[in-house]
Amino acid sequence: MSDMTETTPGWLTSDELDMARARMPILYVEAVPVRVDDSGEVTSIGLLLRIGPDGTVSRTLVSGRVLHHERVRDALLRHLEKDLGPVALPRVPSSLQPFTVAEYFPTQGITPYHDPRQHAVSLAYVVPVTGDCRPRQDALDLVWFSPQEALSPAVQSEMPGGHGVLLKQAMAHVGCVV
Repeated sequence: MSDMTETTPGWLTSDELDMARARMPILYVEAVPVRVDDSGEVTSIGLLLRIGPDGTVSRTLVSGRVLHHERVRDALLRHLEKDLGPVALPRVPSSLQPFTVAEYFPTQGITPYHDPRQHAVSLAYVVPVTGDCRPRQDALDLVWFSPQEALSPAVQSEMPGGHGVLLKQAMAHVGCVV
């Protein structure tokens, strides 16, 4: 038995992740980045522009897995920084109660949420950001939309896998229904 402690942060190898995805739900966090005015009203919503593995371009939310032995708050901050940049200055809610729990299934039609790779459970949050957001990693761009624009049929049609439904729920949660 080794007294060595694994200090490399991480998750699983690609093969191990595929095996885990086939056998159990994976925990995710999702964030809807918003700008708010002085009264706390949402003035704009940030949507990432990404290219999927199949080459399709879509709009999406900040999203990612919670790592083993990682607090939900830390995972949320890590994914916000990874997707929005180190100076986005997110204001994670003091209460970590999500506005919804989204259940993604590999089979379409069970819930509005679909992920062909896995069964995933996602804790979803609305997170105000005050800093300079510059997408990193696999995001092509970050575009700020007014709530009306973000909830329009045109933008909603660009959000696969149920992210459009999740965005509508987020806006209803903050009292921004159009």
